Amino acid sequence: MKNNVNRRNFLKTTTAAGLGLALTPGFVLGRNPSNSQGQVSIGFIGVGLRGRSHLNLISGRDDVTVPAICDVDPDAITKAQKVLRDNGKKEAEAYTEDANVYRKLLERQDLDGVIIATPWRWHSPMAVDAMKAHKYVGLEVPAATTLDGCWDLVKAHEETGTQLMFLENVCYAREVLAVLQMLKNNLFGTPVHATCGYKHDLRGVKFDGVEFGEKANNEAKWRTQHSLKRNADLYPTHGVGPVAKWFNINRGNRFEYLTSVATKSEGLHQYIVDHPEGGPDHPNAKLDWKLGDIVTTIIKTANGETIVISHDTNLPRPYSWGFTLHGTKGIWNGQYEGRRIYIEGKSKQHQWESGDDYDAWMKKYDHPLWKKYENAAREAGHGGIDYFTDRTFVECVKQNAYPPIDVYDAAAWSSITPLSEESISLGSKSVNFPDFTGGRWIKREPVFGRSKIF
Repeated sequence: MKNNVNRRNFLKTTTAAGLGLALTPGFVLGRNPSNSQGQVSIGFIGVGLRGRSHLNLISGRDDVTVPAICDVDPDAITKAQKVLRDNGKKEAEAYTEDANVYRKLLERQDLDGVIIATPWRWHSPMAVDAMKAHKYVGLEVPAATTLDGCWDLVKAHEETGTQLMFLENVCYAREVLAVLQMLKNNLFGTPVHATCGYKHDLRGVKFDGVEFGEKANNEAKWRTQHSLKRNADLYPTHGVGPVAKWFNINRGNRFEYLTSVATKSEGLHQYIVDHPEGGPDHPNAKLDWKLGDIVTTIIKTANGETIVISHDTNLPRPYSWGFTLHGTKGIWNGQYEGRRIYIEGKSKQHQWESGDDYDAWMKKYDHPLWKKYENAAREAGHGGIDYFTDRTFVECVKQNAYPPIDVYDAAAWSSITPLSEESISLGSKSVNFPDFTGGRWIKREPVFGRSKIF
């Protein structure tokens, strides 16, 4: 596979160029695939529910082969092989012996890139090993759960020159990109504040009945432990990622410090008590859950904006990203916050525009990416945003392009978890963000969603 060898050689010779690429990235999503370098081969580490979602989209492409998959769960491997067969692909070589067998997959010479969709604690170490193996990395969220894990990602990228794309799919949401277009056209004037979050009733995900850990299936096997042991914003990137792109974080702006506060923890206990398989005498009803039912974090940026992030996964509620944007000329509330907009001098004074009027604004500023690929994205997960995320990753791998959501984004956004945990433990004192870019944020230009070659 000559193309594979050429791509690997390229990656191995870009160590010194890695930091320069961070200043002048190339974007590839809008290019015609016929201009790309033939086929690429992608391996998958983690083929549970999320991994198989990526596998289904990517293996359905004619320009991708999937030679290898890895998961410690044999049932996940079986289901993943069926996904490949259903998409007209050959079954992949499977790696499933133990938790470290992924390293054997990374030794393969026929892989251009890998997608990592495993339990959170494995994300950073697996991505570091993949970058050291010169495989272009697509990393699921969050990128790391500790500050050391965030720094490990940055150092591996800078030492090897290997690229990492952070697979934060909400950045590609239709309204998110429309707001980016509005900001580009100065519709809101100077932005000063935004709200966001992850507000999702996960009680049925955190528990299999009322069990978790080894007695449970799917994410309840591992995800619930974080709620038991940590009081922090455990899942910040769905909300803060889009806002970071609106506010040019790591590209002319940066997160400076945060302050976090958590409510008491009652939701998971009550869920167990009220569940027909639980009750007040169930062992899990006697556990001391550390995660506050609602964790609220306020971030101050170098350019003076504030961001309020809400993490709310233990209580009954409809789903929401909590997006609002506030500027000197107007205000916007997104899909889950009333779908309304007010623009000074254009809207009726002191009156929201909603319904058809709101839709007209969103249509006017609809991003070219969605206009071009709407039909292709129609059947993809999460309202189509997974299509754009996976397409971007594949095209970046094909051309060795610098990713639109990079390792510095992954580190900055994911660091909110350990920093919020520290702030809460200190009685909601402010905690400073590390500068993962080493000062380069000052000169890096905003590019996400702002170029014809996305």
